[in-house]
Amino acid sequence: MKHVKDIMVREVATLKRNDELSLADDVMRLGRIRHLPVVDEDTGQLVGIVSQRDLFRGALVRAFGYGENAQRRVMKTIPVKEVMTTEPVTTTPDTALRDAARLMLDKKIGCLPVLEGDKLAGILTEADFVALSAHDKGA
Repeated sequence: MKHVKDIMVREVATLKRNDELSLADDVMRLGRIRHLPVVDEDTGQLVGIVSQRDLFRGALVRAFGYGENAQRRVMKTIPVKEVMTTEPVTTTPDTALRDAARLMLDKKIGCLPVLEGDKLAGILTEADFVALSAHDKGA
């Protein structure tokens, strides 16, 4: 039986609560990722998560009807904490993949931050399951 630790990404880009949404947007675009855990500035503990959907809801709604430059200016004025999902659903490295997949489906979420104790140890995303499936099928 495979576990979360077998396929999770261990090196995770993170944000802090007071980072600008423009930084989240840049990291997501450059890294081609859709989810960024938010950690406490002092303790490093997970305090939230920002998804591409949060960016659209937070910044683009406020800049509706404006061009890309105006949207960018708006994103520079909004801290991550205003749009992040607080108390994200999490998992542990030793959770069975089947259970993690079921949790993601039940909650309709695209990722699970992986916690070891109270520290972020990695992230498990839909893409990790796709890669596992492609690898297992020899594709």
